[in-house]
Amino acid sequence: MTGFSDSAQAMSLVAFSAVATLTLLLCVMTGPDRDDLDEFYTGYSSLSPMRNGLAIAGDYISAATVLGTGGVIALFGYDGVVLALSTALSLMLLMFLLAEPLRNAGRFTMGDAFARRMPGRAVRIAACLVTLAALLPLMLVQLAGAGQLLAFILGFDGDTLKTGFIIGLGMLMISYAAIGGMKGTALIQILKMVMLLGSGAVVAVLVLHRFSWDPGALFDAAARQSGVGRDFLNPGLEFAAGPYPRIDMITSQLAVVIGGACLPHVTMRMYTASSARQVRRSMSWAVSSVAVFVLVITVVGVGATAMIGREVIAEADPQGNTAYLLGSRAAFGPEVSTGETFLFTAVTTALFLTLLASVAGMILACANSLAHDVFATRARSTAPHREILTARVSALAVGVPTIFLATLIQHRSLQPLVILSFCVGASALAPALVYSLFWRRYTRTGLLCTLIGGTLTVLALMPGTNLVSGSPVSAFPEADFNWLPFTTTGLVSIPAGFAFGWLGTVVSGRGKAEEQRRQYEAVEGWILAGAVRKET
Repeated sequence: MTGFSDSAQAMSLVAFSAVATLTLLLCVMTGPDRDDLDEFYTGYSSLSPMRNGLAIAGDYISAATVLGTGGVIALFGYDGVVLALSTALSLMLLMFLLAEPLRNAGRFTMGDAFARRMPGRAVRIAACLVTLAALLPLMLVQLAGAGQLLAFILGFDGDTLKTGFIIGLGMLMISYAAIGGMKGTALIQILKMVMLLGSGAVVAVLVLHRFSWDPGALFDAAARQSGVGRDFLNPGLEFAAGPYPRIDMITSQLAVVIGGACLPHVTMRMYTASSARQVRRSMSWAVSSVAVFVLVITVVGVGATAMIGREVIAEADPQGNTAYLLGSRAAFGPEVSTGETFLFTAVTTALFLTLLASVAGMILACANSLAHDVFATRARSTAPHREILTARVSALAVGVPTIFLATLIQHRSLQPLVILSFCVGASALAPALVYSLFWRRYTRTGLLCTLIGGTLTVLALMPGTNLVSGSPVSAFPEADFNWLPFTTTGLVSIPAGFAFGWLGTVVSGRGKAEEQRRQYEAVEGWILAGAVRKET
């Protein structure tokens, strides 16, 4: 069914079991051994810039990014390459604009960063709700796709086994977050990035070797095998079915560039750096790692189309999520040696680890926000051991419903959920961060309007996009309530998020704006220059 040999499947199963056991043991060994908030939330900022940078890149590159971006590259060529470049550009945006002020303003969560200027429980609760709205869809995608991917790799069929995979992996991810805390999950992210980049780079070299080290020959072969000719190498193929393909493409890239940089599970890694200099060095490693990933995913994705054809990839999965695996397998040729079987096992194990690490990081970000921003602020002072216990229980409270929902949606197209997360990041979190970190007159009302208004705008518009209904590859192909002729809500929701913040600040009145200006000036040195790391 998959074209993978029995030995490769058996070896992958053994490797998956070994990795699951090893990483869980790693979390137990490196997890916090004292009731110390700094240890649980930041690991005492003890990671070196290189390791912290790899952990940031690991949180940023999710399984949806590896599989989804690889699929778009394999099916749509140029548009997929631009999408891959947008992911790297997004991390550069975080590096140059937000990383240092965010680290200086926050302590453990995004709610801390907002509360630096505008203390209050309403701000923290709103930050927590938007964190959940941004990350829950991505977690559903990872978990629902995990069952499909493992069944594909191991050659299993049947919904019962896929559901079992989802439940088992989900409980494992909850354990990572609850036991390991920030340091434990960081080490898993580092291991994931080393395996993902190492195995991917070898496969990319094999692909280029098959085309005599000529990238031009590789892309020409992919165009011939794509079924659409030179259109594969031109922009707009992915959005050609829509009435405004060029606008749709631009807004989709904007949602990825702006939204990806502001997702809470990525920004929480800024607080693990011990100084502004460490943030800069960590982000340099993160951007470099993501740049290498972009090269790898481009070569493997285009190579998959060149070697086995676009039709075969689409037949295996209409969204192309198996393209990375199929391209890796095709790079070895018809006869696979024992060494190549080991390499393919490394590729599948890296993807398995990517699934585990991605969701673990997202569950940790949600649990931390619930514990620190919602429950810990109810009392004047919450004992550290109680807050850590709350965070661990919150990981379970977030993870169990996510597992249940993932089993229900596993047969639907998951692409709308990925877009939903990025649009919430771009339309609510990005405006709120930019305004709160850099606009002196920004008020609490403006912040709440940004977070709530931007999120509600995305949630209201998303059901009308063409990814949800109206096409054979949409989430509900049997229905047609498509009234927004775009694949994302970014064209409307991103400007709306910034407008809500401005309008809320104006409505607050001149007196409130002046008061906020004075409060911002009092903390401006902390936020922009890192003069003091003041706790909130």
